Amino acid sequence: MNKYDASLGAIYLGDGCCRFRVWAPRADSVAVHIIEPREQLIPLTRNERGYFCGTVTGVEPDSLYFYLLDGEKKRPDPASRYQPQGVHGPSQVVDPRAFTWSDGCWFGLAQPDLIFYEIHVGTFTPEGTFEAVIPYLDELKELGVNAIELMPVAQFPGKRNWGYDGVYPFAVQNSYGGPEGLKRLVDACHKWGLAVFLDVVYNHLGPEGNYLGDFAPYFTDRYRTPWGPAINFDGPGSDEVRHYFIENALYWITEFHMDGLRLDAIHAIMDKAALPFLEELAAAVHRQAERLGRRVYVIAESDLNDAGVIRPRAAGGYGLDAQWSDDFHHALHALLTGERRGYYRDFGRLEQLAKAFREGYVYTGQYSAYRNRRHGNATHLCSARQFVVFAQNHDQVGNRACGERLSALVPFSDLKLAAGVVLLSPYLPLLFMGEEYGEMAPFQYFTSHSDPELAEAVRKGRREEFAAFEWEDEVPDPQDEATFLCSRINRELRRQGHHLVLYNFYQQLIRLRRELPALAEPDRENMEVRAYEQEQVLFVRRWNGDNEVCLVFSFNDAETTVVLPVPVGRWRKRLDAAEERWLGGGSAVPATLESQGEIPLVLSPKTCLLLERAEEE
Repeated sequence: MNKYDASLGAIYLGDGCCRFRVWAPRADSVAVHIIEPREQLIPLTRNERGYFCGTVTGVEPDSLYFYLLDGEKKRPDPASRYQPQGVHGPSQVVDPRAFTWSDGCWFGLAQPDLIFYEIHVGTFTPEGTFEAVIPYLDELKELGVNAIELMPVAQFPGKRNWGYDGVYPFAVQNSYGGPEGLKRLVDACHKWGLAVFLDVVYNHLGPEGNYLGDFAPYFTDRYRTPWGPAINFDGPGSDEVRHYFIENALYWITEFHMDGLRLDAIHAIMDKAALPFLEELAAAVHRQAERLGRRVYVIAESDLNDAGVIRPRAAGGYGLDAQWSDDFHHALHALLTGERRGYYRDFGRLEQLAKAFREGYVYTGQYSAYRNRRHGNATHLCSARQFVVFAQNHDQVGNRACGERLSALVPFSDLKLAAGVVLLSPYLPLLFMGEEYGEMAPFQYFTSHSDPELAEAVRKGRREEFAAFEWEDEVPDPQDEATFLCSRINRELRRQGHHLVLYNFYQQLIRLRRELPALAEPDRENMEVRAYEQEQVLFVRRWNGDNEVCLVFSFNDAETTVVLPVPVGRWRKRLDAAEERWLGGGSAVPATLESQGEIPLVLSPKTCLLLERAEEE
């Protein structure tokens, strides 16, 4: 695919004309059934690849239609742009030219500058819509983040879902505000200087309303995913399946002005083709970004620890721009909480967090007790800007039995420590909505399936999923509306008590990350990392040109004294989480220090400290 031409679905041409195109090799005949505003039944013409096409007159934007397969099956459009009546209802014709953009001078952000803020639209505000997010963009800008990452918005069943049960990849969720609502949000974000990334799901489709198999071999029985049949990316008919999903990616970039895509769980994309789908996808997105004159990035979620995902294509990699680092999270979470069940079984030593700082992964080919095999490979030829790190995200919070946030698991001092580790790391940081002020509401798994048997299967699956963690808590019912309602965040907390202090602490960390050259550039090369296992202290020295900083993170539950290899010279204290202004117990570290090559420091429990080399007078 060389360019985005919106070849699939209902493409409104103007003057009451609409072109319909659908891939349906499993049908002998396909007709488009216009049901509103004027009923029509128009046969489409089949070509040799199994595409049915036709141009229909008397069709205006907002017209509702189905496809009729073999004169019997009435199905929504696989490339529907909008499902106003839900996953089982008719598709709606959308005119993308109807929206007037105001972001003509927006060209995106440089990758090293990105600081992500992950949002679930349904629980970010009481209204749960795109439009309702817009009034809070000034607060996010004030916090210092510059990239909003939206959890999936493709049409899912009902009104409550994380988004990973989407069944119409091109259709924007109706209860969130549909395609126009999403465009309004993206346009507003760009006005505030905020990039927008969209989480997309190309490894499976949800179970309810999933009619793609009636049209064509979109799925294969040769592989299975944890969520059902795998997408057919390498079998007979896979060229057209790839075309469908790559066109989807280009659709978000082109018609919705997205600044990047986060690809969900690529380890569940089964593909043995010589040209991997992921490589083809990334190349197509990058070519389109070049044509548009914008910076656009493709970021993967993967638990394989395979650096080939982000290596350059010239070096045999897929050429994606970045990936999430679960290892960084697991190493940090295990140290803070002491949890050792499930995949946390592989973590708990300070040296593992040190290795995550150095290499992005902890497991680069070593034996994993949790997996009962070796895991991962080395991150050669990968830069620091290619790893996204976090202390919390929707998965790591929501995939706990009760969806507890870190704020419900650890003391206030640990929240500050976690923030320092993530935001002062050499990688791209991501915050999960509400994390910056210590939101107390859980983020639980919720659904609103209409099929009772499916709803019960989801309940059972959630209980079984947590068996390895041996959590004793009762898993909340995903179908219960109360599970969804209790997951809504309360942003007013950030104006009160310790929540306000934590918010200000996050602001200060982000400000220092931007202001200090040693921190501003994601860089693993100009960095020294040491783990003091006995003292439970992590020491990180970073430098860029004449600017140099030393970062000290104490995971010790008690006050500890440690001698650190701070280079010769005068050092200024720029941040100390133990100070009373940050609700700490007080600090024994002076405002300025003189080093002869080593400095003994008395560190408060669970704290972080930033020292900057003073300029010579």
